[in-house]
Amino acid sequence: MGKAIRELGIKRDDVVVSTKIFWGTKGGPNAWGLSRKHLIEGTKASLQRLGMDYVDLLFAHRPDITVPMEETVRAFNYLIDSGMCFYWGTSEWSSAQLLEAHRIAKQLGLVGPTMEQPQYNMFARERVEKELVPLYTQHGLGTTVWSPLASGVLTGKYKYNESPPADSRFAANKDAGIQAIAKRSLETEEAKERLGKVDALVPIAKSIGATMPQLALAWCLKNPNVSTVITGASRPEQVVDNFGALQVVERLSESIMKDIEGVLRNKPRPEMTYRM
Repeated sequence: MGKAIRELGIKRDDVVVSTKIFWGTKGGPNAWGLSRKHLIEGTKASLQRLGMDYVDLLFAHRPDITVPMEETVRAFNYLIDSGMCFYWGTSEWSSAQLLEAHRIAKQLGLVGPTMEQPQYNMFARERVEKELVPLYTQHGLGTTVWSPLASGVLTGKYKYNESPPADSRFAANKDAGIQAIAKRSLETEEAKERLGKVDALVPIAKSIGATMPQLALAWCLKNPNVSTVITGASRPEQVVDNFGALQVVERLSESIMKDIEGVLRNKPRPEMTYRM
């Protein structure tokens, strides 16, 4: 990474580099998790592989209930104070775990997590739109969301109970985990409902001059609590198409968003209040 940045003539100050830590590259009881030992040794090893002195953002890739939260918070702050990263964040942590980390950080005069990496797309909304809401207002939490296309289902290229296209991820990747996702995404009753919704969203995308992937990505970006959207691509043209979503965001008027909501019908319900 560091070599590539230098060869491209890009100034280090002009890019934001992140990495994540939880699962290690070697075996053994200290090669994974969020213990002080693994966080420090793993981050040093990651920086060496990247060819960089520091990263801007460092993610705890999963929560670790086997390690006291105070140990994890202190270790991340050690990494910050040592110049190995500027900010630390989390991935797939619950709001309770995030609030605990912030409570401990405040008590000790340390830095709490500033970003969370949850799954978010038109079919997975509960975490971002409901569970994490207190963190946005209380702690300024930012989100770097993953799976914005729901494993490709929101591209519109898959059909219920039909073989996936030959050039698709589900067809090309024979990994058991990917094939399990494919089965859930294409063959279940839930899949039938979701794919039907995608078919109903395609005309909405066309009405604003967007592809279905662009609509799905722009919809995520429209959420003011989404800081970054992680995308993936297997071909250069997909990268170009994905970036087109940046222009689509401004076309998502209140009317279009209402039309989308009318298809999805899965907006999380607000917390129950018993005030009269």
